[in-house]
Amino acid sequence: MRHDPKATANALAVFIGVLYLVCGFFVAVFPGMTRAVTISWFHGIDIGKIWSAKPFPGNFLLGLVSAIITAWVSGWAFASIYNRFAAKQS
Repeated sequence: MRHDPKATANALAVFIGVLYLVCGFFVAVFPGMTRAVTISWFHGIDIGKIWSAKPFPGNFLLGLVSAIITAWVSGWAFASIYNRFAAKQS
């Protein structure tokens, strides 16, 4: 099975974009819960000391755009590398 690099990149970019929007919603609506979850994900780092539940539209937009771009490049790279390994198996 081969992966189309553009299709994989597009799918990952859309998925991450939606996930980022959902995460932003939870931060805005449930700041305490998302703070606790975030702290639990950063092993040994107390992110709570720098936590700000205030929405920053500029930071949110920059984060959304950079996450989508990073996801697209990662999806393309993953599919390309996967195809190379799959071709060697044939």
